[in-house]
Amino acid sequence: MAEEVENQEAAVPDEPPRGIYPARLDDRGRLKLPEKFQKYLAGLPEKKLFVTSKDRVMASVYPIRLWRANEEVIKNFSGKRTVAGRVWFTTQDLGSEAEMDGQGRIQFSPELRRDLHMENQPVKVLFENGAILVMTEDTFQQKRVQSQKSAEEDLDALGQVGFV
Repeated sequence: MAEEVENQEAAVPDEPPRGIYPARLDDRGRLKLPEKFQKYLAGLPEKKLFVTSKDRVMASVYPIRLWRANEEVIKNFSGKRTVAGRVWFTTQDLGSEAEMDGQGRIQFSPELRRDLHMENQPVKVLFENGAILVMTEDTFQQKRVQSQKSAEEDLDALGQVGFV
């Protein structure tokens, strides 16, 4: 019993990484994670991951515990069933289970790589809401332009609730 508690304490992950980092999918479809992301995932109690896309634009790498919570949200969604059905279909169509290997790499399915144009490409990774988001350089540049266009308005809105 005490050993079990000790093992659980050892598995507490570091704080999630902050910032956007460069990475790459190699010719075999493996994403080599930056070290901060590797450390975070290594600290999770369960090593299984679910790699998918919700929108066919960006990939998401979910710790399996978080993905199970998403499955419950979709299962219990009280809005339009077609909404949940479409999102579920997309995540399952492009999704696969994976684990980070000893070199900090995560395998992406061929379908996901092809659909998101990530095969043997440089990508950007960031941590958001418990998952690792992965985007192509083109998507990253589009998001930069969008955020720059609305920066003043966005900062005004957040400033009203205490963002400094």
